[in-house]
Amino acid sequence: MSNYGFTTTILHSDRRFGAEHGAIHKPLHTSSQYAFDDSRELAAVFQGKAGFSYARQGTPTTAALEQKITQMERGIGTVSFATGMAALAAVFMTLLRKGDHLISSKYIFGNTNSLFGTLTALGVDITLVDPTDMEAVKAAWRPETRMVFTESIANPGTQVADLKGMGEWCLEKGLVYVLDNTLATPYLRPGIDFHASLVMNSLSKYIGGHANALGGAITNTGLYDWSAYEAIAEPYRKGDPRTWALTQIKKKGLRDMGGTLSSDAAHRISAGAETLALRMEKACANALALAKYLESHPKVASVSYPGLASHPQHAMAKAYFQGRFGALMGIELDPSVDVFAFLNSLKVLILATHLGDTRTLVLPVAHTIYYEMGPETRALMGIADNLLRVSIGIEDEADLIGDFAQALDAN
Repeated sequence: MSNYGFTTTILHSDRRFGAEHGAIHKPLHTSSQYAFDDSRELAAVFQGKAGFSYARQGTPTTAALEQKITQMERGIGTVSFATGMAALAAVFMTLLRKGDHLISSKYIFGNTNSLFGTLTALGVDITLVDPTDMEAVKAAWRPETRMVFTESIANPGTQVADLKGMGEWCLEKGLVYVLDNTLATPYLRPGIDFHASLVMNSLSKYIGGHANALGGAITNTGLYDWSAYEAIAEPYRKGDPRTWALTQIKKKGLRDMGGTLSSDAAHRISAGAETLALRMEKACANALALAKYLESHPKVASVSYPGLASHPQHAMAKAYFQGRFGALMGIELDPSVDVFAFLNSLKVLILATHLGDTRTLVLPVAHTIYYEMGPETRALMGIADNLLRVSIGIEDEADLIGDFAQALDAN
C-alpha cells in the first residue's frame, strides 16, 4: 500500500497480507511448532525458505507485526524481539567481534550503556562521542571502526543527533549505521531518511503505546551492502546481500539467544500500532504546550525539549521531524525545590518508569534509572540531581499544566 498514508497502510496491513478467514487482525497463533504434510517442505524451511517451524524463531502473529514495522520504517525486513534491549543486544553481539570498534553517542539510554560494558569485556572497543558534533564523530574513526550508533532523540536529555550528517558520513566510510528510533518513532521520521543501515524500535514504547506489552524490533532499510562485512558468517551469505545481516541477527538473536517476542505480546503491540499517528500528534502537542509553560516558571531551572527555541538542536529537530518534536522532556527543578516533595504533590502524573504510554509518566532521573551509573557518569551526561524525566501522554492539555502548576505552588 505504498500509495496510501501512514495510518491507512498500518490499519489495513493484516488483511492485505492474508489474515485467516477474512479477519481484520492477524489471529493470535500460540502453537510452539508447525507441522508439514511434505517432509521436503519441512527441510526447505530449515534451509532458508520462508515459513514457520518452531516459535522461538517467530510465528505468523509476530510476522504480521514485523510487516507493519517494515512498512512504518520503509525497510525491506524486520525481526521482532522480546524487548528493545534484546533487539540491541542481538545487533551488537552478532555483528561485532573482538577487536572491532564502535562509535556511539554518549547520550544513551542507561541500559544500553550497561550493555556496552558487556561488549567491552568481550573485546569490542567503544568510543562515546557527542552525536550533535560531526567533527567529534569523525575524529573517533579508526581503521577497525565497524559501526556507528545513536538515538534519534536522547533519553532523558533530549539531545538530537546530527542524524543526516552521521548517515552521509557512514555511507562515505562504508560503516554500519544503527539508529535507535524509539523516541522519534517512524511516524515523525523513518530511519531510512537518515541513511540508517539498521533501525531499532522499542515496541514497548510509542508503537505499542499502552504499556501492556514488551517488545523490540530491528528493521533492515536495505541501504547497506553486507557482502563486504566480514562478521557475516558463511551460512548466511545466500541470496540478496542486503538481507544477510538480518538473517544472522534472527538466527543468532532468536534461535541461539532466545530473545523471542511472544505471539500474545505481538498481538497487543500490533493493535496499539494502529493509532500511533493519532497518539503522537496529541502527545507532541501536549509536550510543546507544557514545555512552553514550564520554561517561564520561576521554580524551574531549565526545560530540555527540542520544540523550544532555546534547545540547542531546535532548528535541526524542526527540519528532521517535520515540525513535531517528540513527547519526552527533561525538567530541572530549581535547587530550592525538594524533588521528592514536588513529585509527591502531583495528582495527575504517574510516578513510574517507562515512556511512550498514553498516560503521562514522571520520575527523578538521578535517583532511579541513572543511579547505578554514579555521579561522575551522570555529570558527563549532564544529569542533575533535580532532573525529572517526563513522558507526555494524551491527557487534556489543561489538566497536565494544572497539575504542574499546583505541585510547584505547593513547593
